[in-house]
Amino acid sequence: MTAEATPEPVRAFIDKTVADHPVVLFMKGSPDMPRCGFSSLVVQVLDHLGVEFVGVDVLQDEGLREGIKTYSDWPTIPQLYVKQEFVGGSDIVKEMFQSGELQTLLGEKGVLPA
Repeated sequence: MTAEATPEPVRAFIDKTVADHPVVLFMKGSPDMPRCGFSSLVVQVLDHLGVEFVGVDVLQDEGLREGIKTYSDWPTIPQLYVKQEFVGGSDIVKEMFQSGELQTLLGEKGVLPA
C-alpha cells in the first residue's frame, strides 16, 4: 500500500502534522505517558538528545493508527518523521542512535540543539 491508499482525511492530517512540525513521533500514548515500550524507547532517545518533538497518539483514532502504517508503508508504531522524512521505527531509531547516525541526521536537518 502507498500513501494514496490512506483515507483522505487521515492522509491530510498526517501531511499537515509532518509539515507543521520539524520532528514528529507517531506513537502509542503521549511523550509524557508512552503506552508501549517501543514508543517509550524513542521518546527516551529524543529526550536524551534534547530534541523538541511532537508526539501524536495513534491510540486515539483507529483510522490514524492504520493510516500511518499505509502512509509510510511501515507496519509498526512508533514512527519517527524528521523534516517530513520518514526515519523509521524504534529498532531503526535505536540502531541509528547507537551508531551516531541519528545524531548526524538530526544535526544535518537542523533539529539537534547546539
